[in-house]
Amino acid sequence: MGQHDLYKKILDITGRDSRYRPQAYHFIFDALEYTIEKLGRNQKTGSDRHITGQELLEGIRAYGKEQFGLLARVVFDYWGVRETQDFGEIVFNLVENQLLSRRESDTKDDFRDVFDFQKAFEEDYEIEIPWDRIGR
Repeated sequence: MGQHDLYKKILDITGRDSRYRPQAYHFIFDALEYTIEKLGRNQKTGSDRHITGQELLEGIRAYGKEQFGLLARVVFDYWGVRETQDFGEIVFNLVENQLLSRRESDTKDDFRDVFDFQKAFEEDYEIEIPWDRIGR
């Protein structure tokens, strides 16, 4: 499926379920690829690439911090995503529209209360300082 077709399908989904902005859906695809690569499953195919909801959420946390820094929570809030369960709702909207697949054992509950956004994206945020570049 091309990017244009994906974009149209996401707009269809957000037209029926306006809780989340289209950007949140696109972010899920990027975070999914990021997570699969971090877990070393990017060379695998089919169900061997499968990740759990909690694995995806850990990838979302890391990727969100990498992409948005201290603004991650603000960005997610703008998209309508305020808790981990919201990511589950997005994932299952994508599954219901045949844009993602799932195992029989995967449920929305896999995404329930996995971490607190304020703690994950603000309180636990660490700024990395490139010490080798200081003083140049």
